[in-house]
This record gives sequence, C-alpha cells and structure tokens, in this order.
Amino acid sequence: METNILLESGTNELELLVFEVGDSIFGINIAKVVEIMIDSEVTPVPNAAPEVEGVFIPRDKLISVIDLHKVIHTEKRPEKNMFVICEFNKLTVAFRVGNVEGIQRISWSDISDPPAMASSGTEAGISTGVVKIGGKIIIVMDFEKIVSKLNLTSGFDDAGIENISLMTEKVGNKRLVVADDSAFLNEMVVKSLSKVGFKNIVSFSNGLDAWEYVSSFKNTEGKVTDNIACVISDIEMPKMDGHALTKRIKDDRVLRAIPVLLFSSLINEQMIAKCKAVGADGQFSKPQIKDLIELSIRLIAAE
Repeated sequence: METNILLESGTNELELLVFEVGDSIFGINIAKVVEIMIDSEVTPVPNAAPEVEGVFIPRDKLISVIDLHKVIHTEKRPEKNMFVICEFNKLTVAFRVGNVEGIQRISWSDISDPPAMASSGTEAGISTGVVKIGGKIIIVMDFEKIVSKLNLTSGFDDAGIENISLMTEKVGNKRLVVADDSAFLNEMVVKSLSKVGFKNIVSFSNGLDAWEYVSSFKNTEGKVTDNIACVISDIEMPKMDGHALTKRIKDDRVLRAIPVLLFSSLINEQMIAKCKAVGADGQFSKPQIKDLIELSIRLIAAE
C-alpha cells in the first residue's frame, strides 16, 4: 500500500486506517498496512489461542489470522468482514475486522493518552491512544502487544544481552531517556537496559514529554551528554512521534550532541531513509534490542 507520507520526515503526522470492530472504532498506522482484502477461508490451527483464528495462504504466503472481535470480547459482528494485513517486527499477520471506513491524515499531537478508566474495559491494555475525528472517538490499538500476548512473536529478541559489557562503571551511571507509548514495550526496553547494568533510566510514554525533559538540560553547565547520554525512542507515539523528537534534538545546536536511537516495529528501507533524514544515530526493529544496546554503549563510551 503506497502513501506519500512514508517519504516525509519529521512532520509529526501519520495516516490512520480507520475500521470498526463491534461497536468500537479503531485505527492503525497505515505504515504497518500491506493490504486490505475481503475475508477468505481460514484453516484452524490446533492448540492456538481462541483469538488466533488460524491461517490462510494468499499468493503462496502463509499468514496467521487474529480475530479482533475475540480480542475485545464482542459478540457483535457485521455481515461482511475484512482482513487488514499488516507487517511489523518482521512478522506478517492478518486482523479480522468489520467495516473499513478509510484513511485519515492527522497529527500525532491530536492523539491523547488513553483515559485511566479504559484499564477496566474490554480494550484494557491494547490502546496506546485515542483521537477524535469527525465527532467519533477512534482507539489506536497496540497491535504489537496483541501479537506478543498471543505468542505469535515476542516483539523482542533479547538472547545474549546478559553477555553485553558496559565497558566501564562510568557508562553504567550515565542517564538514558526512553520514549515508547506501549507500556508493555516501554517496560521491556527499561528492563533490558537495566539487565546489562544501566542504573539511571528515565522513561516517557510520548515524544512530547521526552522532548520537554531533554530540552530542560539545554542551558545547564558542562556537556549536555553529562546529563543525558542517549535517547532511545519509538517512532509511533501520541503528541510527538520519534521522527519529530529526533529532528528537534538534532536541529538544536546544543542538544544535537546527544545520540538518538530509533527503535520501532516499522523499520524498513523507507523508514530507515526517514530516520537518517532527521539525524538519528541508529535505527533498529524491535526484535533487535541486543544490537541497539551495543550501539548505545559504544556511542556513550565515545563521548
């Protein structure tokens, strides 16, 4: 699925594919969507989770199907179902949804954190934000967490990180900033960094809060990297995305010394070009946590 926004850098905008599941309206970043198609015959998989409907084989490629109606525990189903086929974290998966309403271009700043009351609802834990478009509330789903909980992918490959050396105690005491809107993945990044010996990690759920924190050190004495040694950021985030956050840091004559590593489920050739365009010091897909940590250590040690 082609869209010009994939070629733009640092605009803090995204295109959201909007669709229905039961009585709710959801959205997914179009950058993750490969194809939309009418539902097809699915072959059940023995011993799979109830939400995993099975597999189908369009054009000789085996794809797992997740029924989002079962994910959110709704009995309401439309007569016509659709498959939204997505690629992220080096995984291809189809989501069964109801009516697909279309694509909306919005700013990440329009997306708010999910309300606290959502933690007790059927969408508990699978929302990274909400946005109001045309009088409708659209829930931005945490698709990475959904597939991870269903064991289709871990989202992380942390094998071997226990063998990573911090090189010096000084590196381990440096302050790192982590930004990721998925509470699940945010926690995993922080735990992985702590596991190798980093002791001073500050995390945020969106790029704007991370930017306000980072920029607060702009006028402090000494090297700015003595206060913030590295920023590790997701790309998709409410309020300010990772590209816009990186661009702000790298456009600032003081803050640009801080290494910024982008860590996302969306890393592909087009996204790598966008990351480089905004000045990122590295970009990794979310299974590559070991590679990301090793580069962060090298960059911090070189300061």
